[in-house]
Amino acid sequence: MKKTATTCLLAAILLVGATSAVGSERDLSCALEFSSKEWSALYASVVGEGTVTCKDGMSIPVAIRANGVGITAGKWKITDGTGKFTDVARIDDVLGHYLALSGDVGVVKAGTARVLSKGKVSLVLTGKGEGFDIGIAISDFRISRRNPRPSEKGDI
Repeated sequence: MKKTATTCLLAAILLVGATSAVGSERDLSCALEFSSKEWSALYASVVGEGTVTCKDGMSIPVAIRANGVGITAGKWKITDGTGKFTDVARIDDVLGHYLALSGDVGVVKAGTARVLSKGKVSLVLTGKGEGFDIGIAISDFRISRRNPRPSEKGDI
């Protein structure tokens, strides 16, 4: 009887541990700091770069590219952009193609807000910059690994 109770208790502990591991496998907190240059006239284009950093200490330099369409016009640069990822299990989960919805408004001091989705991974971007922009757009937003500059490698 004691052996059966011990076996059941051990099985329950293993089951709870496995359930906790599955539930927490997508809890890695990652953030993006970026800058970008953007323009739009019904067609929108974004080119930028940044760094993704996670709470586990991992970080990767990234390139940002986006192309889309919408009711939008302007030319601006974002110099102080930030983003927060959700449902990330490992840092490489942040790479890839996202569906982006954006709303922009500003003259001289531009601002941006975007909500992006890639399967279970989501990204909310905000930023400040200069230029003029107004409108809404939908785009394919891509985040890929960028080769680090020599100053980022720690070689210099």
